[in-house]
Amino acid sequence: MIKTEHSNTYILTADIGGSHITSAICDIARQHIFPETVRRLEFDSRGSAESILNSWTACLKSSLGIFEVDLNGVGLAMPGPFDYQEGILYIRGLNKFEALYGANIRTELAERLQLRPELFKFRNDAEATIAGEVICGAGSRYDRVLGVTLGTGFGSAFYDGSVTRDINLGSEPFMSTIADDHLSTRWFIKRAFELTGIAVSGVKELSALAISNAILRKIFDEFACNMSSFLNNHLTIYQPQALILCGNIAKASSYFLPELQSRVAIPVMLATLGESAALQGLSELFVDRKMPGLVIPSL
Repeated sequence: MIKTEHSNTYILTADIGGSHITSAICDIARQHIFPETVRRLEFDSRGSAESILNSWTACLKSSLGIFEVDLNGVGLAMPGPFDYQEGILYIRGLNKFEALYGANIRTELAERLQLRPELFKFRNDAEATIAGEVICGAGSRYDRVLGVTLGTGFGSAFYDGSVTRDINLGSEPFMSTIADDHLSTRWFIKRAFELTGIAVSGVKELSALAISNAILRKIFDEFACNMSSFLNNHLTIYQPQALILCGNIAKASSYFLPELQSRVAIPVMLATLGESAALQGLSELFVDRKMPGLVIPSL
């Protein structure tokens, strides 16, 4: 374990997704996330409460084990539904975290890590990711930013010049259901099978097959049309200067970004921080202003 100078500005940060957790230590005073403390651990979100919590604890302890520090806080990015004030998870019917429904994540992790419960703060994962991109990523040059996370779900947040807040556009009505049903990984999987009979596991596999399959490439055009159709009204409402695309689906942007850009009136930017974005955004929970930027590793 490396000893550090005494400071009350160290925080432990973690981004918890449906299949993995990424954690690291941040020094807010130096505006720095220590790359040597970054840890990533996969876990089964359909497992028992004990197995999930043990995985999270192991990852967090691994980050903490690098430095001997006095923690000023613990910031966790969590998917919803979640009570971010109280730290209680309410996910049900999403094929993940069922065993933790109603669990107080603050007290569970505080006990396992032997830390004071009041050190823990929580932030919506999409909000944290987009906040990170606003602080020192793709959105740092703009005063008003709308960001979306494209993956297993459709997350969204808006930066109004002073704070980034989750706006939950995925739950808004769209077509016959809600936006989340048409702007997420499961839509790609469903649409590919409907049009070609090909069963794919996700957008990464679909994008590889699309290289030699014109029908699959058209699915990405359809996705761009759907997204622009849904977002244009919200762009009018929020008046952002740029739209930021985050998440795994954005890695296939070469197939849909040109079409999307042609259909919206503001610059569409790809996220630049990767998985580090949420860790960056979490640091904002422990300061009272927008920081000019933390130095972060590429994950």
